[in-house]
Amino acid sequence: MPASVDLPQWIPPGVAGPVLVGFSGGLDSTVLLHRLAVDRDVRAQGLRAVHVHHGLQPAADDWAAHAVQTCAALDVPLEIHHARVQRDAGHGMEAAARHARYAAFEARLQPGGILALAHHLDDQAETFLLRALRASGVEGLSAMRPWRAHGTGWLWRPLLATPRAHLLHQAREQALLWIEDPSNAGLDPDRNFLRHAVLPRLRERWPQAAEGLARSAGFAAQASDLLAADDVEAFAAARCDDPAVVRVDVLGSLPAARRARVLRHWIATLGLPPLPANGVAYIEQMLASKAHDGDACFDYAGTRVQRWRDLLHAGPVRAPLPPDLDLAWDGTSPLALPDGGALRLEAGALALRFDAPLRVHARRGGERIRLPGRGHHHSLKQVLQMLDVPRWERAHLPLLSAADGSLLAAGDRVLSAGFDQWLRTRNARLRWTPPGRT
Repeated sequence: MPASVDLPQWIPPGVAGPVLVGFSGGLDSTVLLHRLAVDRDVRAQGLRAVHVHHGLQPAADDWAAHAVQTCAALDVPLEIHHARVQRDAGHGMEAAARHARYAAFEARLQPGGILALAHHLDDQAETFLLRALRASGVEGLSAMRPWRAHGTGWLWRPLLATPRAHLLHQAREQALLWIEDPSNAGLDPDRNFLRHAVLPRLRERWPQAAEGLARSAGFAAQASDLLAADDVEAFAAARCDDPAVVRVDVLGSLPAARRARVLRHWIATLGLPPLPANGVAYIEQMLASKAHDGDACFDYAGTRVQRWRDLLHAGPVRAPLPPDLDLAWDGTSPLALPDGGALRLEAGALALRFDAPLRVHARRGGERIRLPGRGHHHSLKQVLQMLDVPRWERAHLPLLSAADGSLLAAGDRVLSAGFDQWLRTRNARLRWTPPGRT
């Protein structure tokens, strides 16, 4: 019997990519999969499912077998993905499992495809409460969106306006079979505590509590969308050619509330973890500080926000080049560096190599270099300061030296007189790609 759960038509016109269902085998995803399986339009677009095997529960193999049987009965292609959950990532087991799950989904989402997840109205209410208790702003209180861009495709939550009680009624009416995760019955983590201890008490007093909380999330989403356009405009004035860098003076000219929103927008555009509740306050202190030596920084979740003079930089915390780095390079092919950076000798279509292999090494201090047009040597440290090379770049700056130890280049930021002339006569250039850049 076809499911009677209605799927709102949130898919915009012109989006007709294949649909990938995240299928855990639980109640919610079971109802969603059955509903999509009888939808002719979805079938025509292409319908697949993926089950993520976390290996965290003793019955995980049985759940995977159940997923195989269910999808076979519905003639829906299924892939079982055995995820590696990073138990020591420092964010808790639930967050680590969620990260592994979404990574599996995104890896299997075709360009322009649609990832369908079975979050429902009660999930939305729980998310709103969790975000409010963590002092989230309007973006956080927006909770989950029914439809948004995701990776190379889209994420669709067609059941977001449907209460779980309605899904349970439909599943029982159709005699569907689903699995129960025993971890959902405990009072830990926080979401389960809200689900089993808090929301039931709220419903005793306010029967429509979940609906009201979910509606508030919708209002927050509307407010967020209205503010976002002005955020983008303010951010455009503050950004630099390097997307990881913004201008302190422009940020300082903004009202505090707008500045906080622009900072969060900037971090989001870089694909970095969202700033924690105290993150903006720490950055405000950096912006107000008169110390411009690059020591002011804020670290969180493997991310560092750091000030250098009138610039603010954000990116993953990366280990510097090893102090004992010493590689031979002839220039014929790109040289991958241990920190994720790279060196290239570019000469158009011509094959080019150095007259003799050069040494590529890390800074050790005390280096000196003779610049083009100068008759004497300068301290490399002073040259880098004069060129305003930020400290976050200096820790990763590879040096090139000749066999006799004379310094030829510091990345592509500083070239010696002789090396600059060698490149010019061959119409070539040295290109350094810092870690994290494409």
